[in-house]
Amino acid sequence: MGRMNHILMVYPRVPPNTYWSYHYALKFVGKKSAFPPLGLLTVAALLPPDRELKIVDMNVETLTDAHVRWADVVFVSAMIVQQESLMQVALHCRRWGRPLVAGGPYPTVSYRNLPQVDHFVLGEVEDSLSQVVADLDRGVARRIYPSPGRPDLRTSVVPRFDLLDLKAYSCMSIQYSRGCPFHCEFCDIWKLYGNRPRLKPAAGVLAELEALYRLGWRGAVFFVDDNFIGNRLRVKRELLPALIAWQRRRGFPFRFLTEASINLAQDEALLTGMRRAGFNEVFI
Repeated sequence: MGRMNHILMVYPRVPPNTYWSYHYALKFVGKKSAFPPLGLLTVAALLPPDRELKIVDMNVETLTDAHVRWADVVFVSAMIVQQESLMQVALHCRRWGRPLVAGGPYPTVSYRNLPQVDHFVLGEVEDSLSQVVADLDRGVARRIYPSPGRPDLRTSVVPRFDLLDLKAYSCMSIQYSRGCPFHCEFCDIWKLYGNRPRLKPAAGVLAELEALYRLGWRGAVFFVDDNFIGNRLRVKRELLPALIAWQRRRGFPFRFLTEASINLAQDEALLTGMRRAGFNEVFI
């Protein structure tokens, strides 16, 4: 097939009558989507720098035939709520003979039920993506690329926020950690990402905030960690002091929101540090 010079990254549409869309609330703030596709932006940063990339967030714009014709390969990431839209992406790719590579929560757990997809990158992609791209270039890509393990977030990359139309979103997203120490029966995060939280260094988080700041973003930034306080000690000792200092230097351009377990309420020092850093909203 030849070298994959043009890589299209597609984020399927979230149905408007679901929790994740915020479809009706967004009308009040004049935005098209609540959050950007952080997973795809991270994948984009991991791809070889000599490739031409485009992102189509179907919650912001319509995926057209022209988009797919431009691409040599299409990457997609999806949750189960995006299943119907993912099938539409697959139909576009089949129509124009473009290979479709799928990853993210839904393809990882349901790849056996998705014959419309050509290739799957399961789990976390940091340690497998380079092999996927090399195999695509040589025309020998396998159908399934299992996750080789839990990647070390100390070597994380800054997501490609520059690929976004920032004005379309009500909030930006970054990630500090993956994994959670609990075993809640309603949640699969600890099965997907493990019970031992893996953390980025504070300097890495500040690099992502600085990238957003330099692109002109101001306002809400969502720490998408499934449990922001999975490692409370390091949050208090390392991250929060760094966030406070950065916010002060920059004049507090961001307000933060995140997700955390209810034991947050038992740690007054943690609560105080989060307030001083600019957190004003927590999803329990």
